[in-house]
Amino acid sequence: MEALLRRELDCSSVKATGHSGGGCISQGQSYDTDKGRVFVKVNAKAEARRMFEGEMASLTAILQTGTVKVPRPIKVLDAPGGGSLLVMEHLDMRGLSSYAAKLGAQLADLHLYNKKLGEKLLKEAGTVGKGSAQTDQPFVDQFGFDVVTCCGYLPQVNDWQTDWVVFYAQQRIQPQMNMVEKESGDREALELWSALQLKIPDLFQGLQIVPALLHGDLWGGNVAEDSSGPVIFDPASFYGHSEYELAIAGMFGGFSSAFYNAYHSKVPKAPGFEKRLQLYKLFHYLNHWNHFGSGYRGSSLSIMRNLVK
Repeated sequence: MEALLRRELDCSSVKATGHSGGGCISQGQSYDTDKGRVFVKVNAKAEARRMFEGEMASLTAILQTGTVKVPRPIKVLDAPGGGSLLVMEHLDMRGLSSYAAKLGAQLADLHLYNKKLGEKLLKEAGTVGKGSAQTDQPFVDQFGFDVVTCCGYLPQVNDWQTDWVVFYAQQRIQPQMNMVEKESGDREALELWSALQLKIPDLFQGLQIVPALLHGDLWGGNVAEDSSGPVIFDPASFYGHSEYELAIAGMFGGFSSAFYNAYHSKVPKAPGFEKRLQLYKLFHYLNHWNHFGSGYRGSSLSIMRNLVK
């Protein structure tokens, strides 16, 4: 590993440190180099390169907004012996505590970034003598992402779509239901999904949704802080509805009222928020069912039953 990093990062010295980590998907290790400390995530799966390239694109997109801190991605490499690795900046992180409210505010800034870009373009286009509006980053007027991103190790369908309701039903829930059907043929799940599809548009009546850049997998295990403030990592980004972000945040804890209060002071709850939050939780319960087994079946079906009432 050290020889590979020396060659690919153009370093003369690389040495493993005592810092290591990992979750249920990938393992990680920090290395000291003569160009600074880096953190290397490793995954032996054949599809790991796709997963890490999606994560690198996600980190890059969030980094470009200048709203909330993420580790700076450096390179995706083929791992010795198979699989792939993602090299990124090492950050000295600890559990999120004193910066919870700041994270809420910065996450809201991330979600509002594209909307503000659009407003700026409209304003500049209407200003006499300004010419055609130019910004460093283009306004994104559709839902999706330029590359495949993975929530866990399962790929997400990020094909660009102008209609959020269609995007969410067809490109988030339907692929998960396809996996459930293939794996178990669960008749009750499939019948509930058929009924729920007809109800989904009603949850979005009167709502204007501007695509927001999302972290995409913001649970308590993917947030931390360093000496400068909050840090988010392990993203599965795409442009979607900002409310989607808060679904997994509420499922597994780790976020205080200070976080939510700061977030909603900038992005107020729209009518119907709670029901849509259940719809967004459905994706994550189905995704966990497909990752970890039928222990998540009950929660998935319970949400569908409540939403079709």
